[in-house]
Amino acid sequence: MRPHISVLTLGVADLERAVAFYRDGLGLPTEGIVGREFEHGAVAFFDLAGGLKLALWAQADIAHDTGLEPSPPSPTAFTLGHNVGSRVEVDAVMAQAEAAGARIVNPAQDTLWGGYAGYFRDLDGHVWEVVWNPSLPPPGG
Repeated sequence: MRPHISVLTLGVADLERAVAFYRDGLGLPTEGIVGREFEHGAVAFFDLAGGLKLALWAQADIAHDTGLEPSPPSPTAFTLGHNVGSRVEVDAVMAQAEAAGARIVNPAQDTLWGGYAGYFRDLDGHVWEVVWNPSLPPPGG
C-alpha cells in the first residue's frame, strides 16, 4: 500500500447541518450534497490542500454500507490536525469554529514542544486540533 490518503470521511448525524457547519461556518469549499438519488448515497465532499478530500456522510449510511452497528464517535480515538502559519491564525480559526457552533475543548495555548495549539469539537463530536508548529510549516507556508 502506498502511504497516501485521498479521502477522509466523517460520519455525521445530520448531513445538512454538518455541511452548513463546514461550508458556511468554516468556509471550506464544496459543491454541496451529491448522490441524493441513491438510497444511502447522499454525501458532501470538501476540497482540502494537497488534493485531499473531506467527505461528510450520514453515520447511518456508513453503518449500512459497512454492515457495522452505528456507535457514538469516540472523541479520543483520533483528531484531525489543521496546521496553520502563526499563533494569530490558530486564534482566528478557533474563534471561527466557535462562532460556527463548535465546542472549544481546550483553548489555544503554548505547547510543551514549542508550538501553539487548541482543540475544538465539531457538531458531531469530531475533534480538531488547530496548531502552529514552528518546525512543521503548513503546505505553501
